[in-house]
Amino acid sequence: MSIRFAVIADDFTGGLFVASNLERRGIPVVYVSDPAVLPTVGDQEVLVLATRLRFLPAKEAIARLDALTSALDAIGTRFLYYKYCSTFDSTDAGNIGPCADLLMRKYGLERLIFSPGYPDFRTYVHEGYLFYKDRLISESIKRFDPITPMNDPDMVRVLQRQTTERVGLLPHRVLHGGVEAARDHVQGLQQSGVRYVVMDCVDNDDIACGASICRRDRVTTGADALAIELAQQWRQAEGAFVERDASPPERGVGAEAVLVGSCSEITLRQRDHFAGSNPLHSIDIRDGDEQTLVARALAWADAHLSAGKPLGFSVAGDPDFVAATQAIYGVMGAARKAEAVLALIARELGNKGVRKFVVSGGEMSGAVVEALGISSMRVLPFDELGAGSCISLDSRKISLLLKPGKTGADDVFSAALAKMRTS
Repeated sequence: MSIRFAVIADDFTGGLFVASNLERRGIPVVYVSDPAVLPTVGDQEVLVLATRLRFLPAKEAIARLDALTSALDAIGTRFLYYKYCSTFDSTDAGNIGPCADLLMRKYGLERLIFSPGYPDFRTYVHEGYLFYKDRLISESIKRFDPITPMNDPDMVRVLQRQTTERVGLLPHRVLHGGVEAARDHVQGLQQSGVRYVVMDCVDNDDIACGASICRRDRVTTGADALAIELAQQWRQAEGAFVERDASPPERGVGAEAVLVGSCSEITLRQRDHFAGSNPLHSIDIRDGDEQTLVARALAWADAHLSAGKPLGFSVAGDPDFVAATQAIYGVMGAARKAEAVLALIARELGNKGVRKFVVSGGEMSGAVVEALGISSMRVLPFDELGAGSCISLDSRKISLLLKPGKTGADDVFSAALAKMRTS
């Protein structure tokens, strides 16, 4: 058994962005959400292992990552990529730096590349400063993120606060000088004691040059763009590793549900658009314990399932609602309670025969997939809906769209369900 390139994604929707973009480029991906199935996956060109590491405390994240990398090593992984969000979602207490420290020690690395940013989705790094949709990240909507508010745009400075290793920058002006110039710059940083190198990411030329530098590195870290480029460069250099049956995947037949967990402004518009023509059950997580909230939601579902329309369930609210909820439960406490409620609802809906799910929110997506007992999925190519379309590989053939909170058109929920019915 051998894996050419394994991506450990720190959340579910981030892993799907990599997988769906590679599938669109003709590179097959196996997407695993339960590490227990790793010994059964066989030879794979790209394996994406989806986790919920992003918001774990550093000590817990390190232990989890150590176990996951050991499991990947045991099945013959050649290259390892630790993937975080393109906007580097992480506070000073975040775990990106500590997880990198583990990788450095475990694999005896001399240096490690970091590549936040994703130019195709208007997330850029220039002179080390992170921009989101042409605004400094600290001036964008990301400064209001309920869990990881991004208030410092300097990625070198952000990472340096999470590690004792020295952090340096590989800037755009050097990357545009070509691979040799960039390699010389990195070697100079290493000679000065720098071990962590943050790449600028102004355009895809930066990504291509950076990938050429670290293509032979045992371990690399970054966002979607560098992972996609690395997989393409390996295929160009070494050819296809495995081929996939081109026949379309089979979908299960059953009822439909939309689960809204993200509180972004974009998601709230999408929720309201869906509710204009479909029943929606809004849940205030302050209004009872988890079991009570789930029981109410399921009783409501029983009264509506026979009508044959998609059912919506939302734990989301506006910034005032989020602030009031966090004041009671704390930042992570509010998030985990909301995830638990929707995940339990999803599990019971699956037992009732729901076979099509749209889920909004990266962490929420992970909670729902775990609750449904899905261990691996076939990821569909990136399309007009974006990333996130997938089908479980078990006998239920559950169709899902797992969507980040801040992406998609206003009608994406209904559009995704319509596509599931017809394709």
